[in-house]
Amino acid sequence: MPSSKIVPATTVNPAHEAERMGWLALTLTPGMGPTRIFRAVEKLGSAAAALSASLTQLESTGMPALAAQFLFDGRARAAAEDELKRVIAAGASILTPDDSHYPERLREIYDPPTALWLRGNAELLQRPGIAVVGTRSPSTYGAAMAESLSRDLAARGLTIISGMARGVDTLAHTGAMHTPLGRTVAVWGTGVDVIYPKENKKLAENIITNGGAILSEYPLGTFPAPQNFPIRNRILSGMSVGVLVVEAGEYSGTRITARMALEQNRDVYAVPGNVTNKNAWGPNMLIRQGARLTATWEDVWEDLPTQIRLQLEDELAARTAVDESSVAPPASHPQAATLPEMQRIVLDELRVDDSLQMDDLITRLEQREPPLSSTEIFTALLELELAGYVKQLPGKNYVRTM
Repeated sequence: MPSSKIVPATTVNPAHEAERMGWLALTLTPGMGPTRIFRAVEKLGSAAAALSASLTQLESTGMPALAAQFLFDGRARAAAEDELKRVIAAGASILTPDDSHYPERLREIYDPPTALWLRGNAELLQRPGIAVVGTRSPSTYGAAMAESLSRDLAARGLTIISGMARGVDTLAHTGAMHTPLGRTVAVWGTGVDVIYPKENKKLAENIITNGGAILSEYPLGTFPAPQNFPIRNRILSGMSVGVLVVEAGEYSGTRITARMALEQNRDVYAVPGNVTNKNAWGPNMLIRQGARLTATWEDVWEDLPTQIRLQLEDELAARTAVDESSVAPPASHPQAATLPEMQRIVLDELRVDDSLQMDDLITRLEQREPPLSSTEIFTALLELELAGYVKQLPGKNYVRTM
């Protein structure tokens, strides 16, 4: 699991500087998208070659005449040099496909970005993550599910990836940061210096200071043009192991993200909703089409590729390995000491990092002196759950939340 410190992108080796400049110049050239750029680099042999190629060579790659002229007369290099200075001054960095921190999963998609602007922890981009997306106007139920699922998945080592829009996106980022080691990546449809929506300024700051990252394929100063966001969505899904949908209308950007995920061979998860809620249409339809019905973090966890799940489980075990004899038995929450005795007895049997099945809990407490009856245990558990001290998992398993 990455540390909480901010890790910038590694300083580029001088030998790679020309190549990075070539990628950036091509990216800033009008009329050149990812597909044309990758085709040009393949035909020219390298991105750096685009800065020294003849006009005929540039046009032979199939790029538009105006784009070839922009590169040939030096305007592309000048734009790249100017952008790089601004990026350094802003405390950001640029990743190109040749950089080791460039997200490995993005290389697998049809049209990966040819340059990424980054603020924050570059190492986080290589970790397995889940994209959490949904409506900007979630119901109370949808808001709670977005935040709790993001928190629970982040607590187990998955990076939470979203777009920092209002609603579900904001709740996903917030939920991820509600667990001490949770990390989140915000993928923007603006420059990394243009916060959108503006009310999320504090959230953006928190993402960085908590060891997360902000990512964009758009140059500094790019304003929130509507067309940027659907294009941005392919990065959300492309970086992720899978996409989790929490409430989305019939005609929403979330459906675009889910469709892109399927095209990129990513798993799609969906939280079922009340059929009378218009924002339940999206996830319910996705479930009908084969998306994994998701009610708890375990529904995602059990579906992860084996290699990723084992990696995260090993990290989790290493993080939570504690000598049982050295663990203090009293409840850690400051208000736990004021709980009624029966609730404290039940709470002391539960742990944060390991669930306990109801039958096992009853057996333990019936064997103690004085014993607790099953009715007393049920009552105590219900009261603890309502107070937020414990959480019930599938299969009547219980864990402490604090």
